[in-house]
Amino acid sequence: MITPPLENMDNRELIDHLSSPRLSSFDLIAQAGILEQLVELVLNEIPPHLDQKSSAYFRELKKRIEKTDTEEINVVVFGGGTGLSNIIGGDCRLDSWLKNPFNGLKHVFPRTKAIVCITDDGGSTGEIIKDFPFIALGDIRHVLLSAVQERLLIEKYNISNFQALEVVKSLSDLFNHRFATPPDSAETLVLQSGAQLQILPHEMEGKLWEILRYCFVDKKILRTMQRPQCLGNLIIMAEIVKNISATRPIQEIVHFSDDLVEPIYQTISDLGKLFGAGENAVLPCTVTPAQLRFLYTNGVEVSGEHKSSTAERGYPVERVTVDFSGSPLVSKEVVNEIAKADLLIMAPGSLYSSIIPVLQVPGLIDAVRNNTRAVKLLIANLWVQAGETDKSISDPERKFHISDMIRAYQRNLPGGIDGLFDKILCMSLKDVPASVIQNYAIEGKIPIYLDKDNLEQQGFETIECSFYSKSALLERQVIHHDPEIVAKTVKTLFAARDIISPPLHNRTDSESQSDPSESRIVSIPSVLHRKITKMIRKIPIEFAGKTHSLKAIEGLRDDFIDIIWSHKDIPVSHLQSISAITCVGTERWSRDQRYDNVFSFYDPENQHIVIRNDRFENRKKLEVALLIAIGQSLLGNYAADKTMIKIQHEDLVPGSVYKLVVRDQAERHCYFTDEELSNYLQLARMKQQSPTVYTRLVNGNEGFTPPGVLFGVMYAWYLDNRLASHIEYKMSVLKVQESGLIPEQSRVKKRRERLIAFFRNSVFGKVDKLV
Repeated sequence: MITPPLENMDNRELIDHLSSPRLSSFDLIAQAGILEQLVELVLNEIPPHLDQKSSAYFRELKKRIEKTDTEEINVVVFGGGTGLSNIIGGDCRLDSWLKNPFNGLKHVFPRTKAIVCITDDGGSTGEIIKDFPFIALGDIRHVLLSAVQERLLIEKYNISNFQALEVVKSLSDLFNHRFATPPDSAETLVLQSGAQLQILPHEMEGKLWEILRYCFVDKKILRTMQRPQCLGNLIIMAEIVKNISATRPIQEIVHFSDDLVEPIYQTISDLGKLFGAGENAVLPCTVTPAQLRFLYTNGVEVSGEHKSSTAERGYPVERVTVDFSGSPLVSKEVVNEIAKADLLIMAPGSLYSSIIPVLQVPGLIDAVRNNTRAVKLLIANLWVQAGETDKSISDPERKFHISDMIRAYQRNLPGGIDGLFDKILCMSLKDVPASVIQNYAIEGKIPIYLDKDNLEQQGFETIECSFYSKSALLERQVIHHDPEIVAKTVKTLFAARDIISPPLHNRTDSESQSDPSESRIVSIPSVLHRKITKMIRKIPIEFAGKTHSLKAIEGLRDDFIDIIWSHKDIPVSHLQSISAITCVGTERWSRDQRYDNVFSFYDPENQHIVIRNDRFENRKKLEVALLIAIGQSLLGNYAADKTMIKIQHEDLVPGSVYKLVVRDQAERHCYFTDEELSNYLQLARMKQQSPTVYTRLVNGNEGFTPPGVLFGVMYAWYLDNRLASHIEYKMSVLKVQESGLIPEQSRVKKRRERLIAFFRNSVFGKVDKLV
C-alpha cells in the first residue's frame, strides 16, 4: 500500500497510520485510550525509540493540534467559586497568580463565558445579603477577576504587556482586600488595600473612584461596611445598587420582577468590559436570590450552602434543591450563549453547591441538551468536599468515586444527565508524592477515585491525565488544577472531536433515576434578615438581680439575630410566642438537672425564655440554650398538668408513671394542630390514655427526658447535630443496616425515623407567609 505524503494526510489518516502497524506507535504512549494518548502527546515529548517516519507523523499530529485555531470558538463553563475561576484563568486570590495571570481557558479560548452559581451565603457575601435584595456576589467577583484577558486590556486601553500586568496586580490588591474595621473614607480604603489606582487607565481609575466614593454616600452600604467585608464584592454590589436606585428604591424590593433582570446582568457585563474580561464574560445563572436545601439520607433537611460546607452530619447527601425568592429570572443572553457554544464544560467544584444549583435554574438544562453540536465535557473534582461528597449513597462505608458524582447529577437534575456531557476529564495521581496525599488525609480530604470500568459501561469516555499544578505542589504542597494544562487538554479534546468516533451512550441507571425535589418559594434573604431583626429587637432582655448597659444588651441582641440567621430553616413564626429573654444567675437556677445538661427553658406562664447566665460566656453554649428554648416555645402552654406518680408494690418502688394532661384546645397556645401534637407525644413514647391524657412508664432509676425537654433538644439537634450529643448518640441506630438489628432495635429505628420526619415536615416544613 502506498502511503500518501505527510502534508496530504488529514488528521484521521495520520492517526490511522500511527495505529496501523502490528505494534501500534500509540502503544508507546502509556495511556489506555486514544484521547488520553493524544493529550499525553500534546502535554509531553514525542515517545522515544520511534522509527523516523512515525516520529515525523507524531510531530506533525502534535503541531496540528497545537495550531488548531480556537480564537472564534465559543466556550461556556458552568460552576462556581475556586474550581470555575481556576480553570478559566487561575485562582486570583493567591499571590502566585500574579506570576502568570493571563493563562487558562481564557487564553486558549478567548470567547470563554462563565455561568456562575449564586447560592453562596457565607463570609462577605453572607453579610451583603443581610442588607441588599440581590444574589450572592462572591463567586462572581472571584471569576470576574480571573477572567481578565491581557489582549483585551491592551486593545481597550492601548497599553503594553508590562502595563497590563501592573493593572491586574492593582485590581487583585483591590478586589481581594478584606477589612474588619470600618474605613472612614474611600481614600483610606484604597490605601489599606495597597492598590495603586493611579497606574490604571484613566477610564478604569475614574470609574473605581466613583464606585468607592458612592459606598460612603449610600447609607445602606455604609451600614454593610460596619461588618467585615471583601472589597471586590462591595464594588460589584455598590455599582448594582447605584444603577438600580436610579429608577427604583432598593428598600422597596421585596419581590423580584422582570425589570431587575437586565440592569443586574448589564452592570456585571459592563464591569467585565471595564476590567478587561470582556462583554458577558461572567453571567450569573439567575438574578433571583436563592438558597440551597440539603436532604441527608437520615431524613434531616437543612438549608444554606455555608452551613452544609461546615456540617458534620455523618450521612450522605441524598438531594439538593434550589429554593428561589420568586420566579427564577434569567437573561436571554445566558440562553443565547449556551445555544451558540461550540464547547460546554462543567467545571470542577463543590458537587452539590456549584454545578447542580446552576442546572436547576429552569431553562438552562434544556438549553444545554438542545445544543447537540457542542463538545460537552465534565471536569471532575480532585478531592472529596467535606460535608458534601465524603459519603457514598450506594455504600456509605467506602469513599467517593466519580460514578457517585454521576449518580448525584442523575438524582438531582431534571431529566437526569442525558445530553449534558459524554466525556469526563479526571486527574491522574500517579506522579503525586504519597506524602502530599497523606497530608490531605490528615485534613480529612482524599482523592475522588476514578472507576473507569463503571463509567465506560454507562457510555462515558474518561480521560485521565496529570493536569495538576506542579508549581503549586512544589511551592505550597497542594494539588490544584493547573489552568494552562487544563486548557491545553481541553483544546486537544476539542481538536479531536472530528477524529475520534464518539462512544455509544446508554445512560439508564436503574439505581438512581432522576428525582429532583420540588423547589419552594422563600423570602429574599435581606427581607428575612429584616424580619428576624424586627422580631428580636421587640423582645426585652432581662437580667435577674443585675443591671447591664444598653450596649451589652444590644450586643446580645446581635448575637441572637446572628444565631437565628445562621439557621435558615427557622421560620420567623417560631419566634412569635416569646415575650422576653431572661438571664438567671447560677445561684437562682432551680431547674431539675438530674437527667440532662439543659440550662435553658421556656416558661409558658409568662412566655419567657430563661437561660442560665454562664451560657452567655460562650457563643456555642448560648446557641444551644437559645435553640432549645425556642423549640420548647413551639409547644407553648400545651401541658395543663405534669405529674410523676410512684408505683409501689408492698415495700418496693419498681418505677413511676409520668402523667401528662394536655390543655383543652380552646385554652391552648401551641404551634401545632391537635393531630400534630398527638403525633409528637406518641413519638416521644407517651401512651395516649384519653384525648387529653398521656402516660409514660419509667422503670426504677431509668433516665427520663420529658417531652418538652426532648422537643427542645431535638430542635437544636435537627438544626445542627453537633449541638446535642445526647440525641446524636440516640440517632446512631439509624446507621445500622436493618438486617443487623433485633426486632426491638428495628422498632426504635423506625420510631426515630418518624421523629425526624415530624421535625422535617411539621416543625420546619411550614413556610412563613412571604411579604
